[in-house]
Amino acid sequence: MSDPRVKANILAAGAVLWRRAPGGDAIEVALVHRPKYDDWSLPKGKIDPGETPMVTAVREVAEETGLHSRLSRYLGHVTYPVTGHRKLKRVDYWAASVAEGAFVPNSEVDQLRWHRVDRVMDQLSYPMDRTMVRNFLRLPPDTATLLLVRHGKAGRRERFRGPDDERPLEKAGRDQAAALTPNLLAFGAAEIHSAPPLRCVQTMAPLAESLGVEIELEPLLSESGYAAAPDEALARVRELVSAPVVRTICSQGKVIPPLLRRWAEIDGVTLPPARNRKGSLWVLSVADGRLVAADHLDKALRVHGHRHESGRGGTSSTDEAR
Repeated sequence: MSDPRVKANILAAGAVLWRRAPGGDAIEVALVHRPKYDDWSLPKGKIDPGETPMVTAVREVAEETGLHSRLSRYLGHVTYPVTGHRKLKRVDYWAASVAEGAFVPNSEVDQLRWHRVDRVMDQLSYPMDRTMVRNFLRLPPDTATLLLVRHGKAGRRERFRGPDDERPLEKAGRDQAAALTPNLLAFGAAEIHSAPPLRCVQTMAPLAESLGVEIELEPLLSESGYAAAPDEALARVRELVSAPVVRTICSQGKVIPPLLRRWAEIDGVTLPPARNRKGSLWVLSVADGRLVAADHLDKALRVHGHRHESGRGGTSSTDEAR
């Protein structure tokens, strides 16, 4: 299917920002009031040069609400004409939980209000925002997140004279590793696990440096380890899912697709089409021990330049824009 974003002149990103109601278990969603338009909407904003949609979503939530957030499931996108201009705007949305912070009125947003999910629809000014909230409500909000990365580019196997496990990232792979880091942080990455091959460990090195944590090796998630014990490897991955801790795993091309296919089959999830290219990312959402959503980020990891270029947001089992 062709990518709708190709037709969009303006790219933006935002979030359905949620929390547990103070003193209770009810879910509340944040809406912001923009005095310029006198509307109530979900927090969102344009992608700045050098950003990906995921980084934009976290930044815009912080700028409009004062709250630091953590992304989880991809919720889809909306595309609409910009009033008074011959332009189309595309906005990609993620679910996002509140990490910390407090609202302070600013030049764009003068009010923030929290509404229970059974009341929020009537408070929104735009049908498109209601669509994103409905997408948010299709699954439990407080899913556990696991980030699964394929290592960056490391040249051709036949051109490396040493043991294959010692084959390092090439420059393009190191660039991919650096580019992955802010996106993994947008999802709240906190702990890091990696298959032992050097190229996997090096892909996680910039994130480990940013977080100040060690990388724990996972032999079962190497190609040889997985080939010898696929059931044990899947069991190990499922063990690493632990809310609220967000763990990142780096593995290899002959591990990730079959492992995810098996996991999805067991839990009844339809995976989106994905080439699983080097340097790409899966965002996996788990509720009550079951995989409930799988979003694949590939082209969305490319940063945007000074002119908004065509690309695409995350894909999921419910997102047809692939």
